[in-house]
Amino acid sequence: MQGFTVIDFIILVVYLGAVLVAGLFFAKKDMKGKEYFKGDGTIPWWVTSVSIFATLLSPISFLSLAGNSYAGTWIMWFAQLGMLIAIPLAIRFFLPVYAKLDIDTAYHYLELRFGSKALRILGAVMFIVYQIGRMSIIMYLPCMVLASLTGISVNLLILVMGVIAIIYSYTGGLKSVLWTDFIQGTVLIVGIVFALIFLLCTIDGGFGAVWNALTAEHKFLMPDQPIFDANILRDSVFLMIVGAGLNTLGSYVSSQDIVQRFTTTTDTKQLNKMMRGNGLLSIGLATVFYLIGTGLYVFYQQNPLPPAAAQDQIFASYIAFELPVGITGLLLAAIYAAAQSTLSTGLNSVASSWTLDIQSRLSKKEMSFEKQTKIGQYVSLFVGIFSIVVAIVLAQGGVTSAYEWFNGFMGLVLGILVGIFILGVFFRSANTFGAFAGFIASSVVMVAIKYGGADVSIWSYSLISIAVCLAVGLPCSWLYDKVTGHVSDAPAFTVFGDFRKKKEAKSESLGRPAAGGEAA
Repeated sequence: MQGFTVIDFIILVVYLGAVLVAGLFFAKKDMKGKEYFKGDGTIPWWVTSVSIFATLLSPISFLSLAGNSYAGTWIMWFAQLGMLIAIPLAIRFFLPVYAKLDIDTAYHYLELRFGSKALRILGAVMFIVYQIGRMSIIMYLPCMVLASLTGISVNLLILVMGVIAIIYSYTGGLKSVLWTDFIQGTVLIVGIVFALIFLLCTIDGGFGAVWNALTAEHKFLMPDQPIFDANILRDSVFLMIVGAGLNTLGSYVSSQDIVQRFTTTTDTKQLNKMMRGNGLLSIGLATVFYLIGTGLYVFYQQNPLPPAAAQDQIFASYIAFELPVGITGLLLAAIYAAAQSTLSTGLNSVASSWTLDIQSRLSKKEMSFEKQTKIGQYVSLFVGIFSIVVAIVLAQGGVTSAYEWFNGFMGLVLGILVGIFILGVFFRSANTFGAFAGFIASSVVMVAIKYGGADVSIWSYSLISIAVCLAVGLPCSWLYDKVTGHVSDAPAFTVFGDFRKKKEAKSESLGRPAAGGEAA
């Protein structure tokens, strides 16, 4: 057990410096306004696909997923299968609408669809609250692990991570963020595949021993873990897949840090490639992480436990004490730097949402691109400092599994938001009054469930909030139209805009008029 050596420390410092230089290299100093927030149109789809993967999964997956399967079973792996729900829904229904409208941000869609600046601002505020929480977790988890392995103060590690991320976001804009995400994501992929191969080669019995643990020792699923529960709000494999699918759908369609990637192009073929590539990477790499976790369970039955053996630290401890000198430094640096990269994405997305969704809508005068960029940079600076403070406070507490905590938080916030997007995209009759009513109702219900001690699974949060939003939003929209005499119909901003065109084209080819009233 060599631990974290001087050579590893040197590699860590050099790697972080190289990534910072790469981020600055891809930055365009003259990038202003929408180019700062949306890129300059030169970013390939495969770069964006890896960037989405790194943004959604990097530091949390690197540590928590392996820790979950090490300490328990593969039950959380089924959450990754939620992508098989989220990706087809996003590709089929949401991305074509976003591409057609050429939106600037996720919440720009809400203003276009419902004709409400207030709803756009409300969506942006919800996202910013969610993103600050997410960024704090992203700083907290890897820094806690590295502090225990290196002896460096966790507060110092959080501070350094935050400062470098602020530099990325402040100077480079989205283009710099995407390319550094790609570099970090590639290093993560190569690193974990190498770690799995090395681990299997050092286990007595190799993959056969891991397979035996998965089957004979029930490390895949315990016999009492339910596949399906008649009470769909209780923990089960089925609920986990559906709930995680809705959580991920919420990220894809209503979270600005992901939707911001989609705004880099209006080419639906490129968008679809991004989504499929992201899904393949996410499910494949999640499987590798869980194999590593089970492999670590077998390995540490055969060998002494490392000094830092907590659930979310077990993989990093293996990297520090079992991998060759130099490789240890590179992989620990990848964890740290990937968190920086994901953090910079969060800062850039918060900056774009505040500037374009809130500041520009409240301003009485149209802002120049130069002013938009300057505001975005100041927001990155302020939010970055605030997130550093929150992460330091969080590090003084402790979360048993950051992955589970984060998914519960994501389901609470994004579940409320995605309900409004579903209301707008799928229901032509939904109007502003119904959207606000649905938002208020789902917010009240979810806060009551979260903090009222309700006996429901965290994986049901999105399901409940979406159901409440629709159950309240649709009748309220109908009631508003009845009372005011207004008729809500917005096909151009829904999936029905595309459906109507297809129906008309088919009718023309058959030589008869299309039914259904006015054209979309």
